[in-house]
Amino acid sequence: MIRRIALVTPPYHSGVVETAGSWPNVAFVYMAGALRQAGFEPVIYDAMTADHDLERIANELERIAPDMVLTSCYTPSFPAGMRLLEVAKQVLPGVVTGVGGVHAHFMWREVLERHSDVVDFVFRGEGEVTVPELVRCLDERDDPRKVEGIAFLLDGIPFATPPRPFVQDLDSLPTAWDLVEWSLYRFYPLPEKKLAIMSTSRGCNQACTFCSQQVFWKRSWRARSPMSVISELEMLRDRFDVGVVMFSDENPTLDPVRWHRILDLLIEREVGTDILMETRVDDVLRDKALIPRYREANIDHVYVGVERTDQATLDLFKKNTSVQMGKTSIELLKANDIITETSLVLGLPDDTPEMIEATFQLALHYDPDLAFFLTIAPWPYADMYADLKPYIVSYDYEDYNLVAPVVKPKEMTTDELMTQIIECYRRFYMGKLKTVSSMSKFKRDYFMVTMKLLMENSYLKQFMGGLGEMPAEVRSMLADMGLDQ
Repeated sequence: MIRRIALVTPPYHSGVVETAGSWPNVAFVYMAGALRQAGFEPVIYDAMTADHDLERIANELERIAPDMVLTSCYTPSFPAGMRLLEVAKQVLPGVVTGVGGVHAHFMWREVLERHSDVVDFVFRGEGEVTVPELVRCLDERDDPRKVEGIAFLLDGIPFATPPRPFVQDLDSLPTAWDLVEWSLYRFYPLPEKKLAIMSTSRGCNQACTFCSQQVFWKRSWRARSPMSVISELEMLRDRFDVGVVMFSDENPTLDPVRWHRILDLLIEREVGTDILMETRVDDVLRDKALIPRYREANIDHVYVGVERTDQATLDLFKKNTSVQMGKTSIELLKANDIITETSLVLGLPDDTPEMIEATFQLALHYDPDLAFFLTIAPWPYADMYADLKPYIVSYDYEDYNLVAPVVKPKEMTTDELMTQIIECYRRFYMGKLKTVSSMSKFKRDYFMVTMKLLMENSYLKQFMGGLGEMPAEVRSMLADMGLDQ
């Protein structure tokens, strides 16, 4: 019988997703809630944030003694996920294993062909209904072919059951925040505050060719009710002392009526939680008159997906936005003292040093507070994959982390590309230091902590060798803030 189920985050560190802070795996919070409601005993174990190696993971799994071990992977974390399940099979005889997440959803056949020794089941799509149903099926020794949304070996051949329809009532999904080890999670620019991640909607109705989300969600979008969102924010604040929440949604602002009601409730009820989120530039422009209410609602940090600063590539990416729209949206947010962040994708096959320099100059024109210069990742399930495949130089999924150059431009070596990218970072942030004195205290403090992280602790140092020696004026300002340790 399966009773105790361990939900384990793979011990993978790429740097990009860990620059701002550490946060719980929200998918496991929902999964644990669904499993507990179904009568099972879930355990959430974040081996990544705990920074446990495989030996420590083996010891923890022996201590937890689960009947089933499940993990969830995006593409670069997938190899670590497989090593995790290998350890589970070694130390827990008879344990049932499974993997979900975007990579496994699309690559289920490859997963089973290459890793059937450690993977018993692949979960495709949302898992809150699928996983408890499969566990009951296994307990009753019934036929797993009856369970929608899974894949497994059938007579030695990879077999997938029909896809499960998406959950329509997101408000009905239970959570298990009490199973989270809160001491692990902090937002680095505000380190005294606990950081959570929340989902207020699921899906994406856009068609960006480099992204997997619109394919995973079949260009659909569903949302929780405004009061459900506010209630969870208040619960996290009051019960777990969470001071910062990151919205995991691709586009929480898509429905203007719903989004504006969320803003109203955040202000009326004085929720007070600092909110970090992502949105689209066209939604920011739509809300031009309401941006002051963003700040009043404690929305402190907004990421807008600019991706590229030349219109031809934006059109190739099917962003359905313009360069000017991106600049104007960033200006609106900055005018209201909101931290603006964006990313720019480099390393496309046709990129040259001159094109990268032009992109850098236009990044200066956009003038976000924070900019991240990322390499294109050829997700094997994204629309752009066929165009990128002839230029791929690594098929090691761990390299698909937006840092390592996986695609080689026609006119550049990968070393030349990395040199260009690190120069983009160095010039952008050294230039930003000249504007520190004109920033508000809130933004200045935020920016200086971020600079320290970028220069000393982030993936820029781990993977690229860093931005160089920290200038004396930076050290002086950090010392004045008590951040020179």
